[in-house]
Amino acid sequence: MSGAVFQEVQSFRLKRQFVLLAIPPAGMTFLFVWQVVLGHAWGKQPLSNPSVMGGTIFLWLVYARLVTVRLVTRVHDGELAVGLRGLWRARRIPLSQIQSAEAITYDPLRDYGGYGIRTARHGAAYIAGGNRGVQLELVRGGSLLIGSARPDDLLSAVKGESRG
Repeated sequence: MSGAVFQEVQSFRLKRQFVLLAIPPAGMTFLFVWQVVLGHAWGKQPLSNPSVMGGTIFLWLVYARLVTVRLVTRVHDGELAVGLRGLWRARRIPLSQIQSAEAITYDPLRDYGGYGIRTARHGAAYIAGGNRGVQLELVRGGSLLIGSARPDDLLSAVKGESRG
């Protein structure tokens, strides 16, 4: 089958984490202003001004990259692909390697320790937010949870595409 049967792009809506991620670049920005703009050396062995400028730019670029990461899930051409676009390669699973699938409700913090690509006692997980997803049991053993805002559509695509 050509084209995607199912595609979902989820952003991480974790405002607290975005604020925490901004602390290092904001700190370097403060150091930049203090040392480069105002001319006050920071510490007994201060960084050079080009190092402060470069470090500030680097940290803001890393921050921008991290806050634009998206969880992308696709079912197409007999495979399921899930990954963090902008950060990690997609994991591809042939639908023939999926033994069973079911839509579930879970607690991301308690069951998997948070968001992102997680590994827990009951398998791996790709979670961007929310508490619903599709739990896959794989033919070769192991399980994979894919968090989704549309778990019923994802489940239908996995089951429908694997039969066709």
